[in-house]
Amino acid sequence: MRHELQAIVGIDHVRAPGAADLADATEWSGLRGRADAVVLPGSPEEVAAVVAWCYEHDVPITPRGGGTGWAGGAVPDGGVVLGLERLTRVRRVDPAWWRMEVDAGVTTATVARRAREEGLYYPVDPGAAESSHIGGNLATNAGGPHALKHGVTRSWAMGLDVVLAPGERVRLGGPVRKDVAGYDLVSLLVGSEGTLGVICGAWLRLVPAPEASSSIAVACESAKAAAAAMERALTCGIVPAALEYLDDGAVAAASAGAPLFVPPGGVLLLADVEGDPVQVARDHDTLREALEGGDGVLAVAEFAARTDRETLWRWRDGIGLAVIAQRGGKLSEDLAVPVDRLAEAIDETQVIGVRHGLDACSWGHAGDGNLHSTFLLDAADPAQRAKADAAAQDLFALARRLGGTVSGEHGIGRLKAGQLREQWAPAAVAAHEAVKRALDPKGLLNPGVKRP
Repeated sequence: MRHELQAIVGIDHVRAPGAADLADATEWSGLRGRADAVVLPGSPEEVAAVVAWCYEHDVPITPRGGGTGWAGGAVPDGGVVLGLERLTRVRRVDPAWWRMEVDAGVTTATVARRAREEGLYYPVDPGAAESSHIGGNLATNAGGPHALKHGVTRSWAMGLDVVLAPGERVRLGGPVRKDVAGYDLVSLLVGSEGTLGVICGAWLRLVPAPEASSSIAVACESAKAAAAAMERALTCGIVPAALEYLDDGAVAAASAGAPLFVPPGGVLLLADVEGDPVQVARDHDTLREALEGGDGVLAVAEFAARTDRETLWRWRDGIGLAVIAQRGGKLSEDLAVPVDRLAEAIDETQVIGVRHGLDACSWGHAGDGNLHSTFLLDAADPAQRAKADAAAQDLFALARRLGGTVSGEHGIGRLKAGQLREQWAPAAVAAHEAVKRALDPKGLLNPGVKRP
């Protein structure tokens, strides 16, 4: 196998798998895969040739980007790990036309930085931006805090450069703003977690960078008070760029850099507005008035200076790692529920934790109902992992009961295999499986991932 693959990508770019190739950010859970080889193509043409070889020889293929996923979607189950880390070209930037074309291995932070250099804005901001790849963002349809106003990755994908089975490179969409000539295959591939094709590159939409922005932090005495404040914020006549929620456990885990004091039992909201300076000043005042205009609001802090805002949102980005540090591990599920049911999901996360004997906390993108319900655990303790797995099943049932979904942004991966059958009607599951068979008749593309 290795000699034939080396003939495609070069002798230096085929190797035995190491520990890092067999896991992703869920490694603490004990999820670890197996593979026969790691292959690192240097171009879309080489990707197509590797996929063709694997398809001819019935070898499973696991596409892999930065390995920052939280659902086990890049954990292999035999065969070849197809690493896209060498595909790092920014193919072109067209500032006059608000667009950029990049390879799949370009990091999210690089795209955002190149856009800023041209006075433009790529607002998708999932965690681990310095190490997550655009290809992985597309494969999982990644979100982030500013998805409230700007949408998830799909909203910014104009076209894809993708390899389909049995090894055919095709371009879907492109540098056009409107295209309804056929089925929306771009949307089908975005979020497919490498199970329908291998994304090698993409055209990304950009917009002019906002001239100004401002953030607000609000401490509330309870989740109920925070839910009321969120409702006021979402009905005050403006669209916040972000509206985040952090409960007392999440805030306590990262208390060293917290933007303002939150007393024990209290919770924190973070809000962001952006636009031209006049609009930002007006929207900031409107949003602050809405957030602090009810009972249970304890304190408000404002962040208008760029450096202060950057410090605030860096702190927010580090919440997950701070929570892990409390016990050495965590199980965190990315439920999404209707926004008007979010308070119930927050309260029930604590109830589920108590029921299973686990410390629980939650935080997330409250403005669009996306909550990271989390159980803290010692990753080395199998008994605690078993409790957390059982608690996760209760979370999935909660999401369905509230009219939501088991995944708002991380995907199904391997960790949530089988959950779609609980969430969808049989006809929807059958349609899902029919699409998989049509595009991957041998079932070799990321087998076992996104299984309904």
